[in-house]
Amino acid sequence: MTERPDTMTEVEAELDEIEVDAPRVGIVMGSKSDMPEMEKAAKELEERGISYEVRVMSAHREPEVVADYAKNAHMRGLRVIIAGAGLSAALPGVCAAHSDLPVIGVPLTSANSVAGGLDALLAIAQMPPGVPVACVGVNAARNAAVIAARIIGS
Repeated sequence: MTERPDTMTEVEAELDEIEVDAPRVGIVMGSKSDMPEMEKAAKELEERGISYEVRVMSAHREPEVVADYAKNAHMRGLRVIIAGAGLSAALPGVCAAHSDLPVIGVPLTSANSVAGGLDALLAIAQMPPGVPVACVGVNAARNAAVIAARIIGS
């Protein structure tokens, strides 16, 4: 007879050992116009042999979609979320508010950015207590992927 795990942590530890084809990193962005920068994260993960998925979803226009994505991310196999956003940069914080996974925010510039993306940088870096978001430099999606790889141990 096989011994049954006593806690959810033990169950999760057993599940982490199972090889799956599910993506390990979720790359999300608020707009398709963010794709050129966020593709740098995808390229870095690909070069490291880390599976990922890419989604476009707006924290302002589709808050329920973002909340559902973040709430179900761990269950679907994700271990880290990289969220790129410009201007008010709400996407990383919304992901962090709805998930216990590490979230790495990538502040992005746009035609309407203040001080070359400082608005997005401050919005991501200044999260309230209990809603942690790691933050890389402006337009530094590749660095976010490097951090994600280190988090998942690849």
